[in-house]
Amino acid sequence: MMLSVYTVFLCTETIIKGKKEGEKKKKLTKSERLKLQQEEEERRLKEEEEARLKAEREAAEKLEREQVEKRKWEELVEKDQLRRTEEFEELFLLEKCFIDAEKWKKEVRNLSKWFHYIKCDGSPDPSVAPEMNTFISLWKEKENEDIDAVIKQSKLVLELIEKLELVLLDTPPHELTDNQVAQYQTSIMELRELLHFKFNEATETLLRQASSFGDTDSGNMEMIIKDENVTLYVWANLKKNPKYKTIKFGDTDIGFTIPKLLASSDTAVRIFHTNYDHISPLSVVPRPVKTEIIDAIIEDFTNIETTQEEAVPQEGSEEVAEEQELEIVPTVPEGEVKMEESTLFIRQSNLSVSKEEVESKKEEPVVKRSKKEQILPGKAWRTDGFISLYYDMAERNISFSLETVYPVTLIQDNHIHMPYESWELRPVGDNEVILNVTTTFTDIDIHVKDSQCMLAAVEVGENYELSHLLKKWMNISSLIIAMKQTGLNIFPSEYSGAYVAVNDKDPLVEMKTYRQMALLASSFSFCWSKWNQACGPQNVILKVGELLKKEYVEDDEWSIYMYNGERAQKLKINESSNTFSGELEEHTELHSTLYHMIKDFASKEAMEKIRNSNYLFVDAVCKLLLSVRVLTYS
Repeated sequence: MMLSVYTVFLCTETIIKGKKEGEKKKKLTKSERLKLQQEEEERRLKEEEEARLKAEREAAEKLEREQVEKRKWEELVEKDQLRRTEEFEELFLLEKCFIDAEKWKKEVRNLSKWFHYIKCDGSPDPSVAPEMNTFISLWKEKENEDIDAVIKQSKLVLELIEKLELVLLDTPPHELTDNQVAQYQTSIMELRELLHFKFNEATETLLRQASSFGDTDSGNMEMIIKDENVTLYVWANLKKNPKYKTIKFGDTDIGFTIPKLLASSDTAVRIFHTNYDHISPLSVVPRPVKTEIIDAIIEDFTNIETTQEEAVPQEGSEEVAEEQELEIVPTVPEGEVKMEESTLFIRQSNLSVSKEEVESKKEEPVVKRSKKEQILPGKAWRTDGFISLYYDMAERNISFSLETVYPVTLIQDNHIHMPYESWELRPVGDNEVILNVTTTFTDIDIHVKDSQCMLAAVEVGENYELSHLLKKWMNISSLIIAMKQTGLNIFPSEYSGAYVAVNDKDPLVEMKTYRQMALLASSFSFCWSKWNQACGPQNVILKVGELLKKEYVEDDEWSIYMYNGERAQKLKINESSNTFSGELEEHTELHSTLYHMIKDFASKEAMEKIRNSNYLFVDAVCKLLLSVRVLTYS
């Protein structure tokens, strides 16, 4: 029975399936086909009409939106134009602080000359050529000075060099003639050369008396002469005992090895280290560089002073090397910073010692060979001539042998810290800010308080002593010189753009931005934005956030501002946006200055603090920003 039922079911299923297939095969009549075609055409036309109407509606809506946006933009521009004169006048009054600061600094320079005059201690005024020439001539005439006398005199010479460098760096370029610049630079070079000559002469005098300083154990002369500026390691082979061919000075890591032949000959070795630079070429002596941005400042100050005189009645009137010159081996001073990338060089000299091999150990950064050579007039730095060059990374010791005797130096790339990875300028108190600059190799904090600056913090490793520079208050020019000499160069020069991939910005726009940042620095934090690279050379973009009671601006509290020197606006994008857009933040306006744009969102407390800022503080912040140029070199 079960089988029969199953068979009947299959038969029934087959009949139904056949019926359906027959229905499908039934052909449509002509009228039916025409009707279907007509229905399809009507449907297509209807869809096309709906699409056309939709496109027209969307185009009309878009046009209306564009017209609304255009009218809104025109209204904002018109509103900006109406208050432009008022805003520029207010900014002019605020920026008078820079003129006041320049006048104050000029008075200080004049007072410094007066104080030097009344001090009457016999030291020359370095800015007066006859006095410098007399000083140099008189010292040249002195003969047979001992090393102590030269070290004592060297302190005065280094002070004179520092004063000349500060005059060149501190004096506004338009106040210095080309002849004055040449005179000061010539004095610097003559003082350098004379000081080095005197140390050589004093060393020769000392060696003539070598027998008086024989060591009780070896019988040879071994001396370390050191002060805050120089260190001399002097050895004389008095006993000519071949057994003493490896010498180490006291408990230091400084030493050398000489061949057996020289160990039994009349031989003397001097290792001479300086904490100052006396070998860099004249062209990189710190001085005001007339770049486009400096020219813009000069022109702007001239315009301000001219306008001020009309409005107010008158009442009356490339490579700085941390140099170690050695007859035998290099040394490193206490306080030497870690140079992450550097090259060991030797300089061709007139010394002729037949195939001397000398080894030295010193605490020093990683050494890399380089094909670069720095050419000096009549002299050349070279990277060949080293034998068995070895660097112990764990101990930070370097040892090598020389084919013959050369001065040796370790030179750091002058632009190793450029371009910067990021930066931030944030207030930390009344008339106090910290500029943080993050580079590939280190993180640097510069603290500005009133008119003074200091290196507040720097990441250079645990065993690097920077007590001579860290936490020491000085003016910005002195800080620039000191940081460059220590290898922390974040101060671009005239030619830095040729060696660094920079984010080119219009110099006038850049200068105006720094000045207005300085005016607002008491209450607002400014920070690097990735969009600064996407807005072209005529615009600058930076993050801004009010900062009064907290230590840092929170991530969601930053705003993005764009400024072209004539108009400022707050942008809708943030740092996390995928693409750049110049669209305005909703419910914001346009302003002729960055100062007034930020003022729209400032609290009363913030503006009160800004109005009470010290003019010397504002000037110091501006000069620091102009020196580091964070908008172009990051």
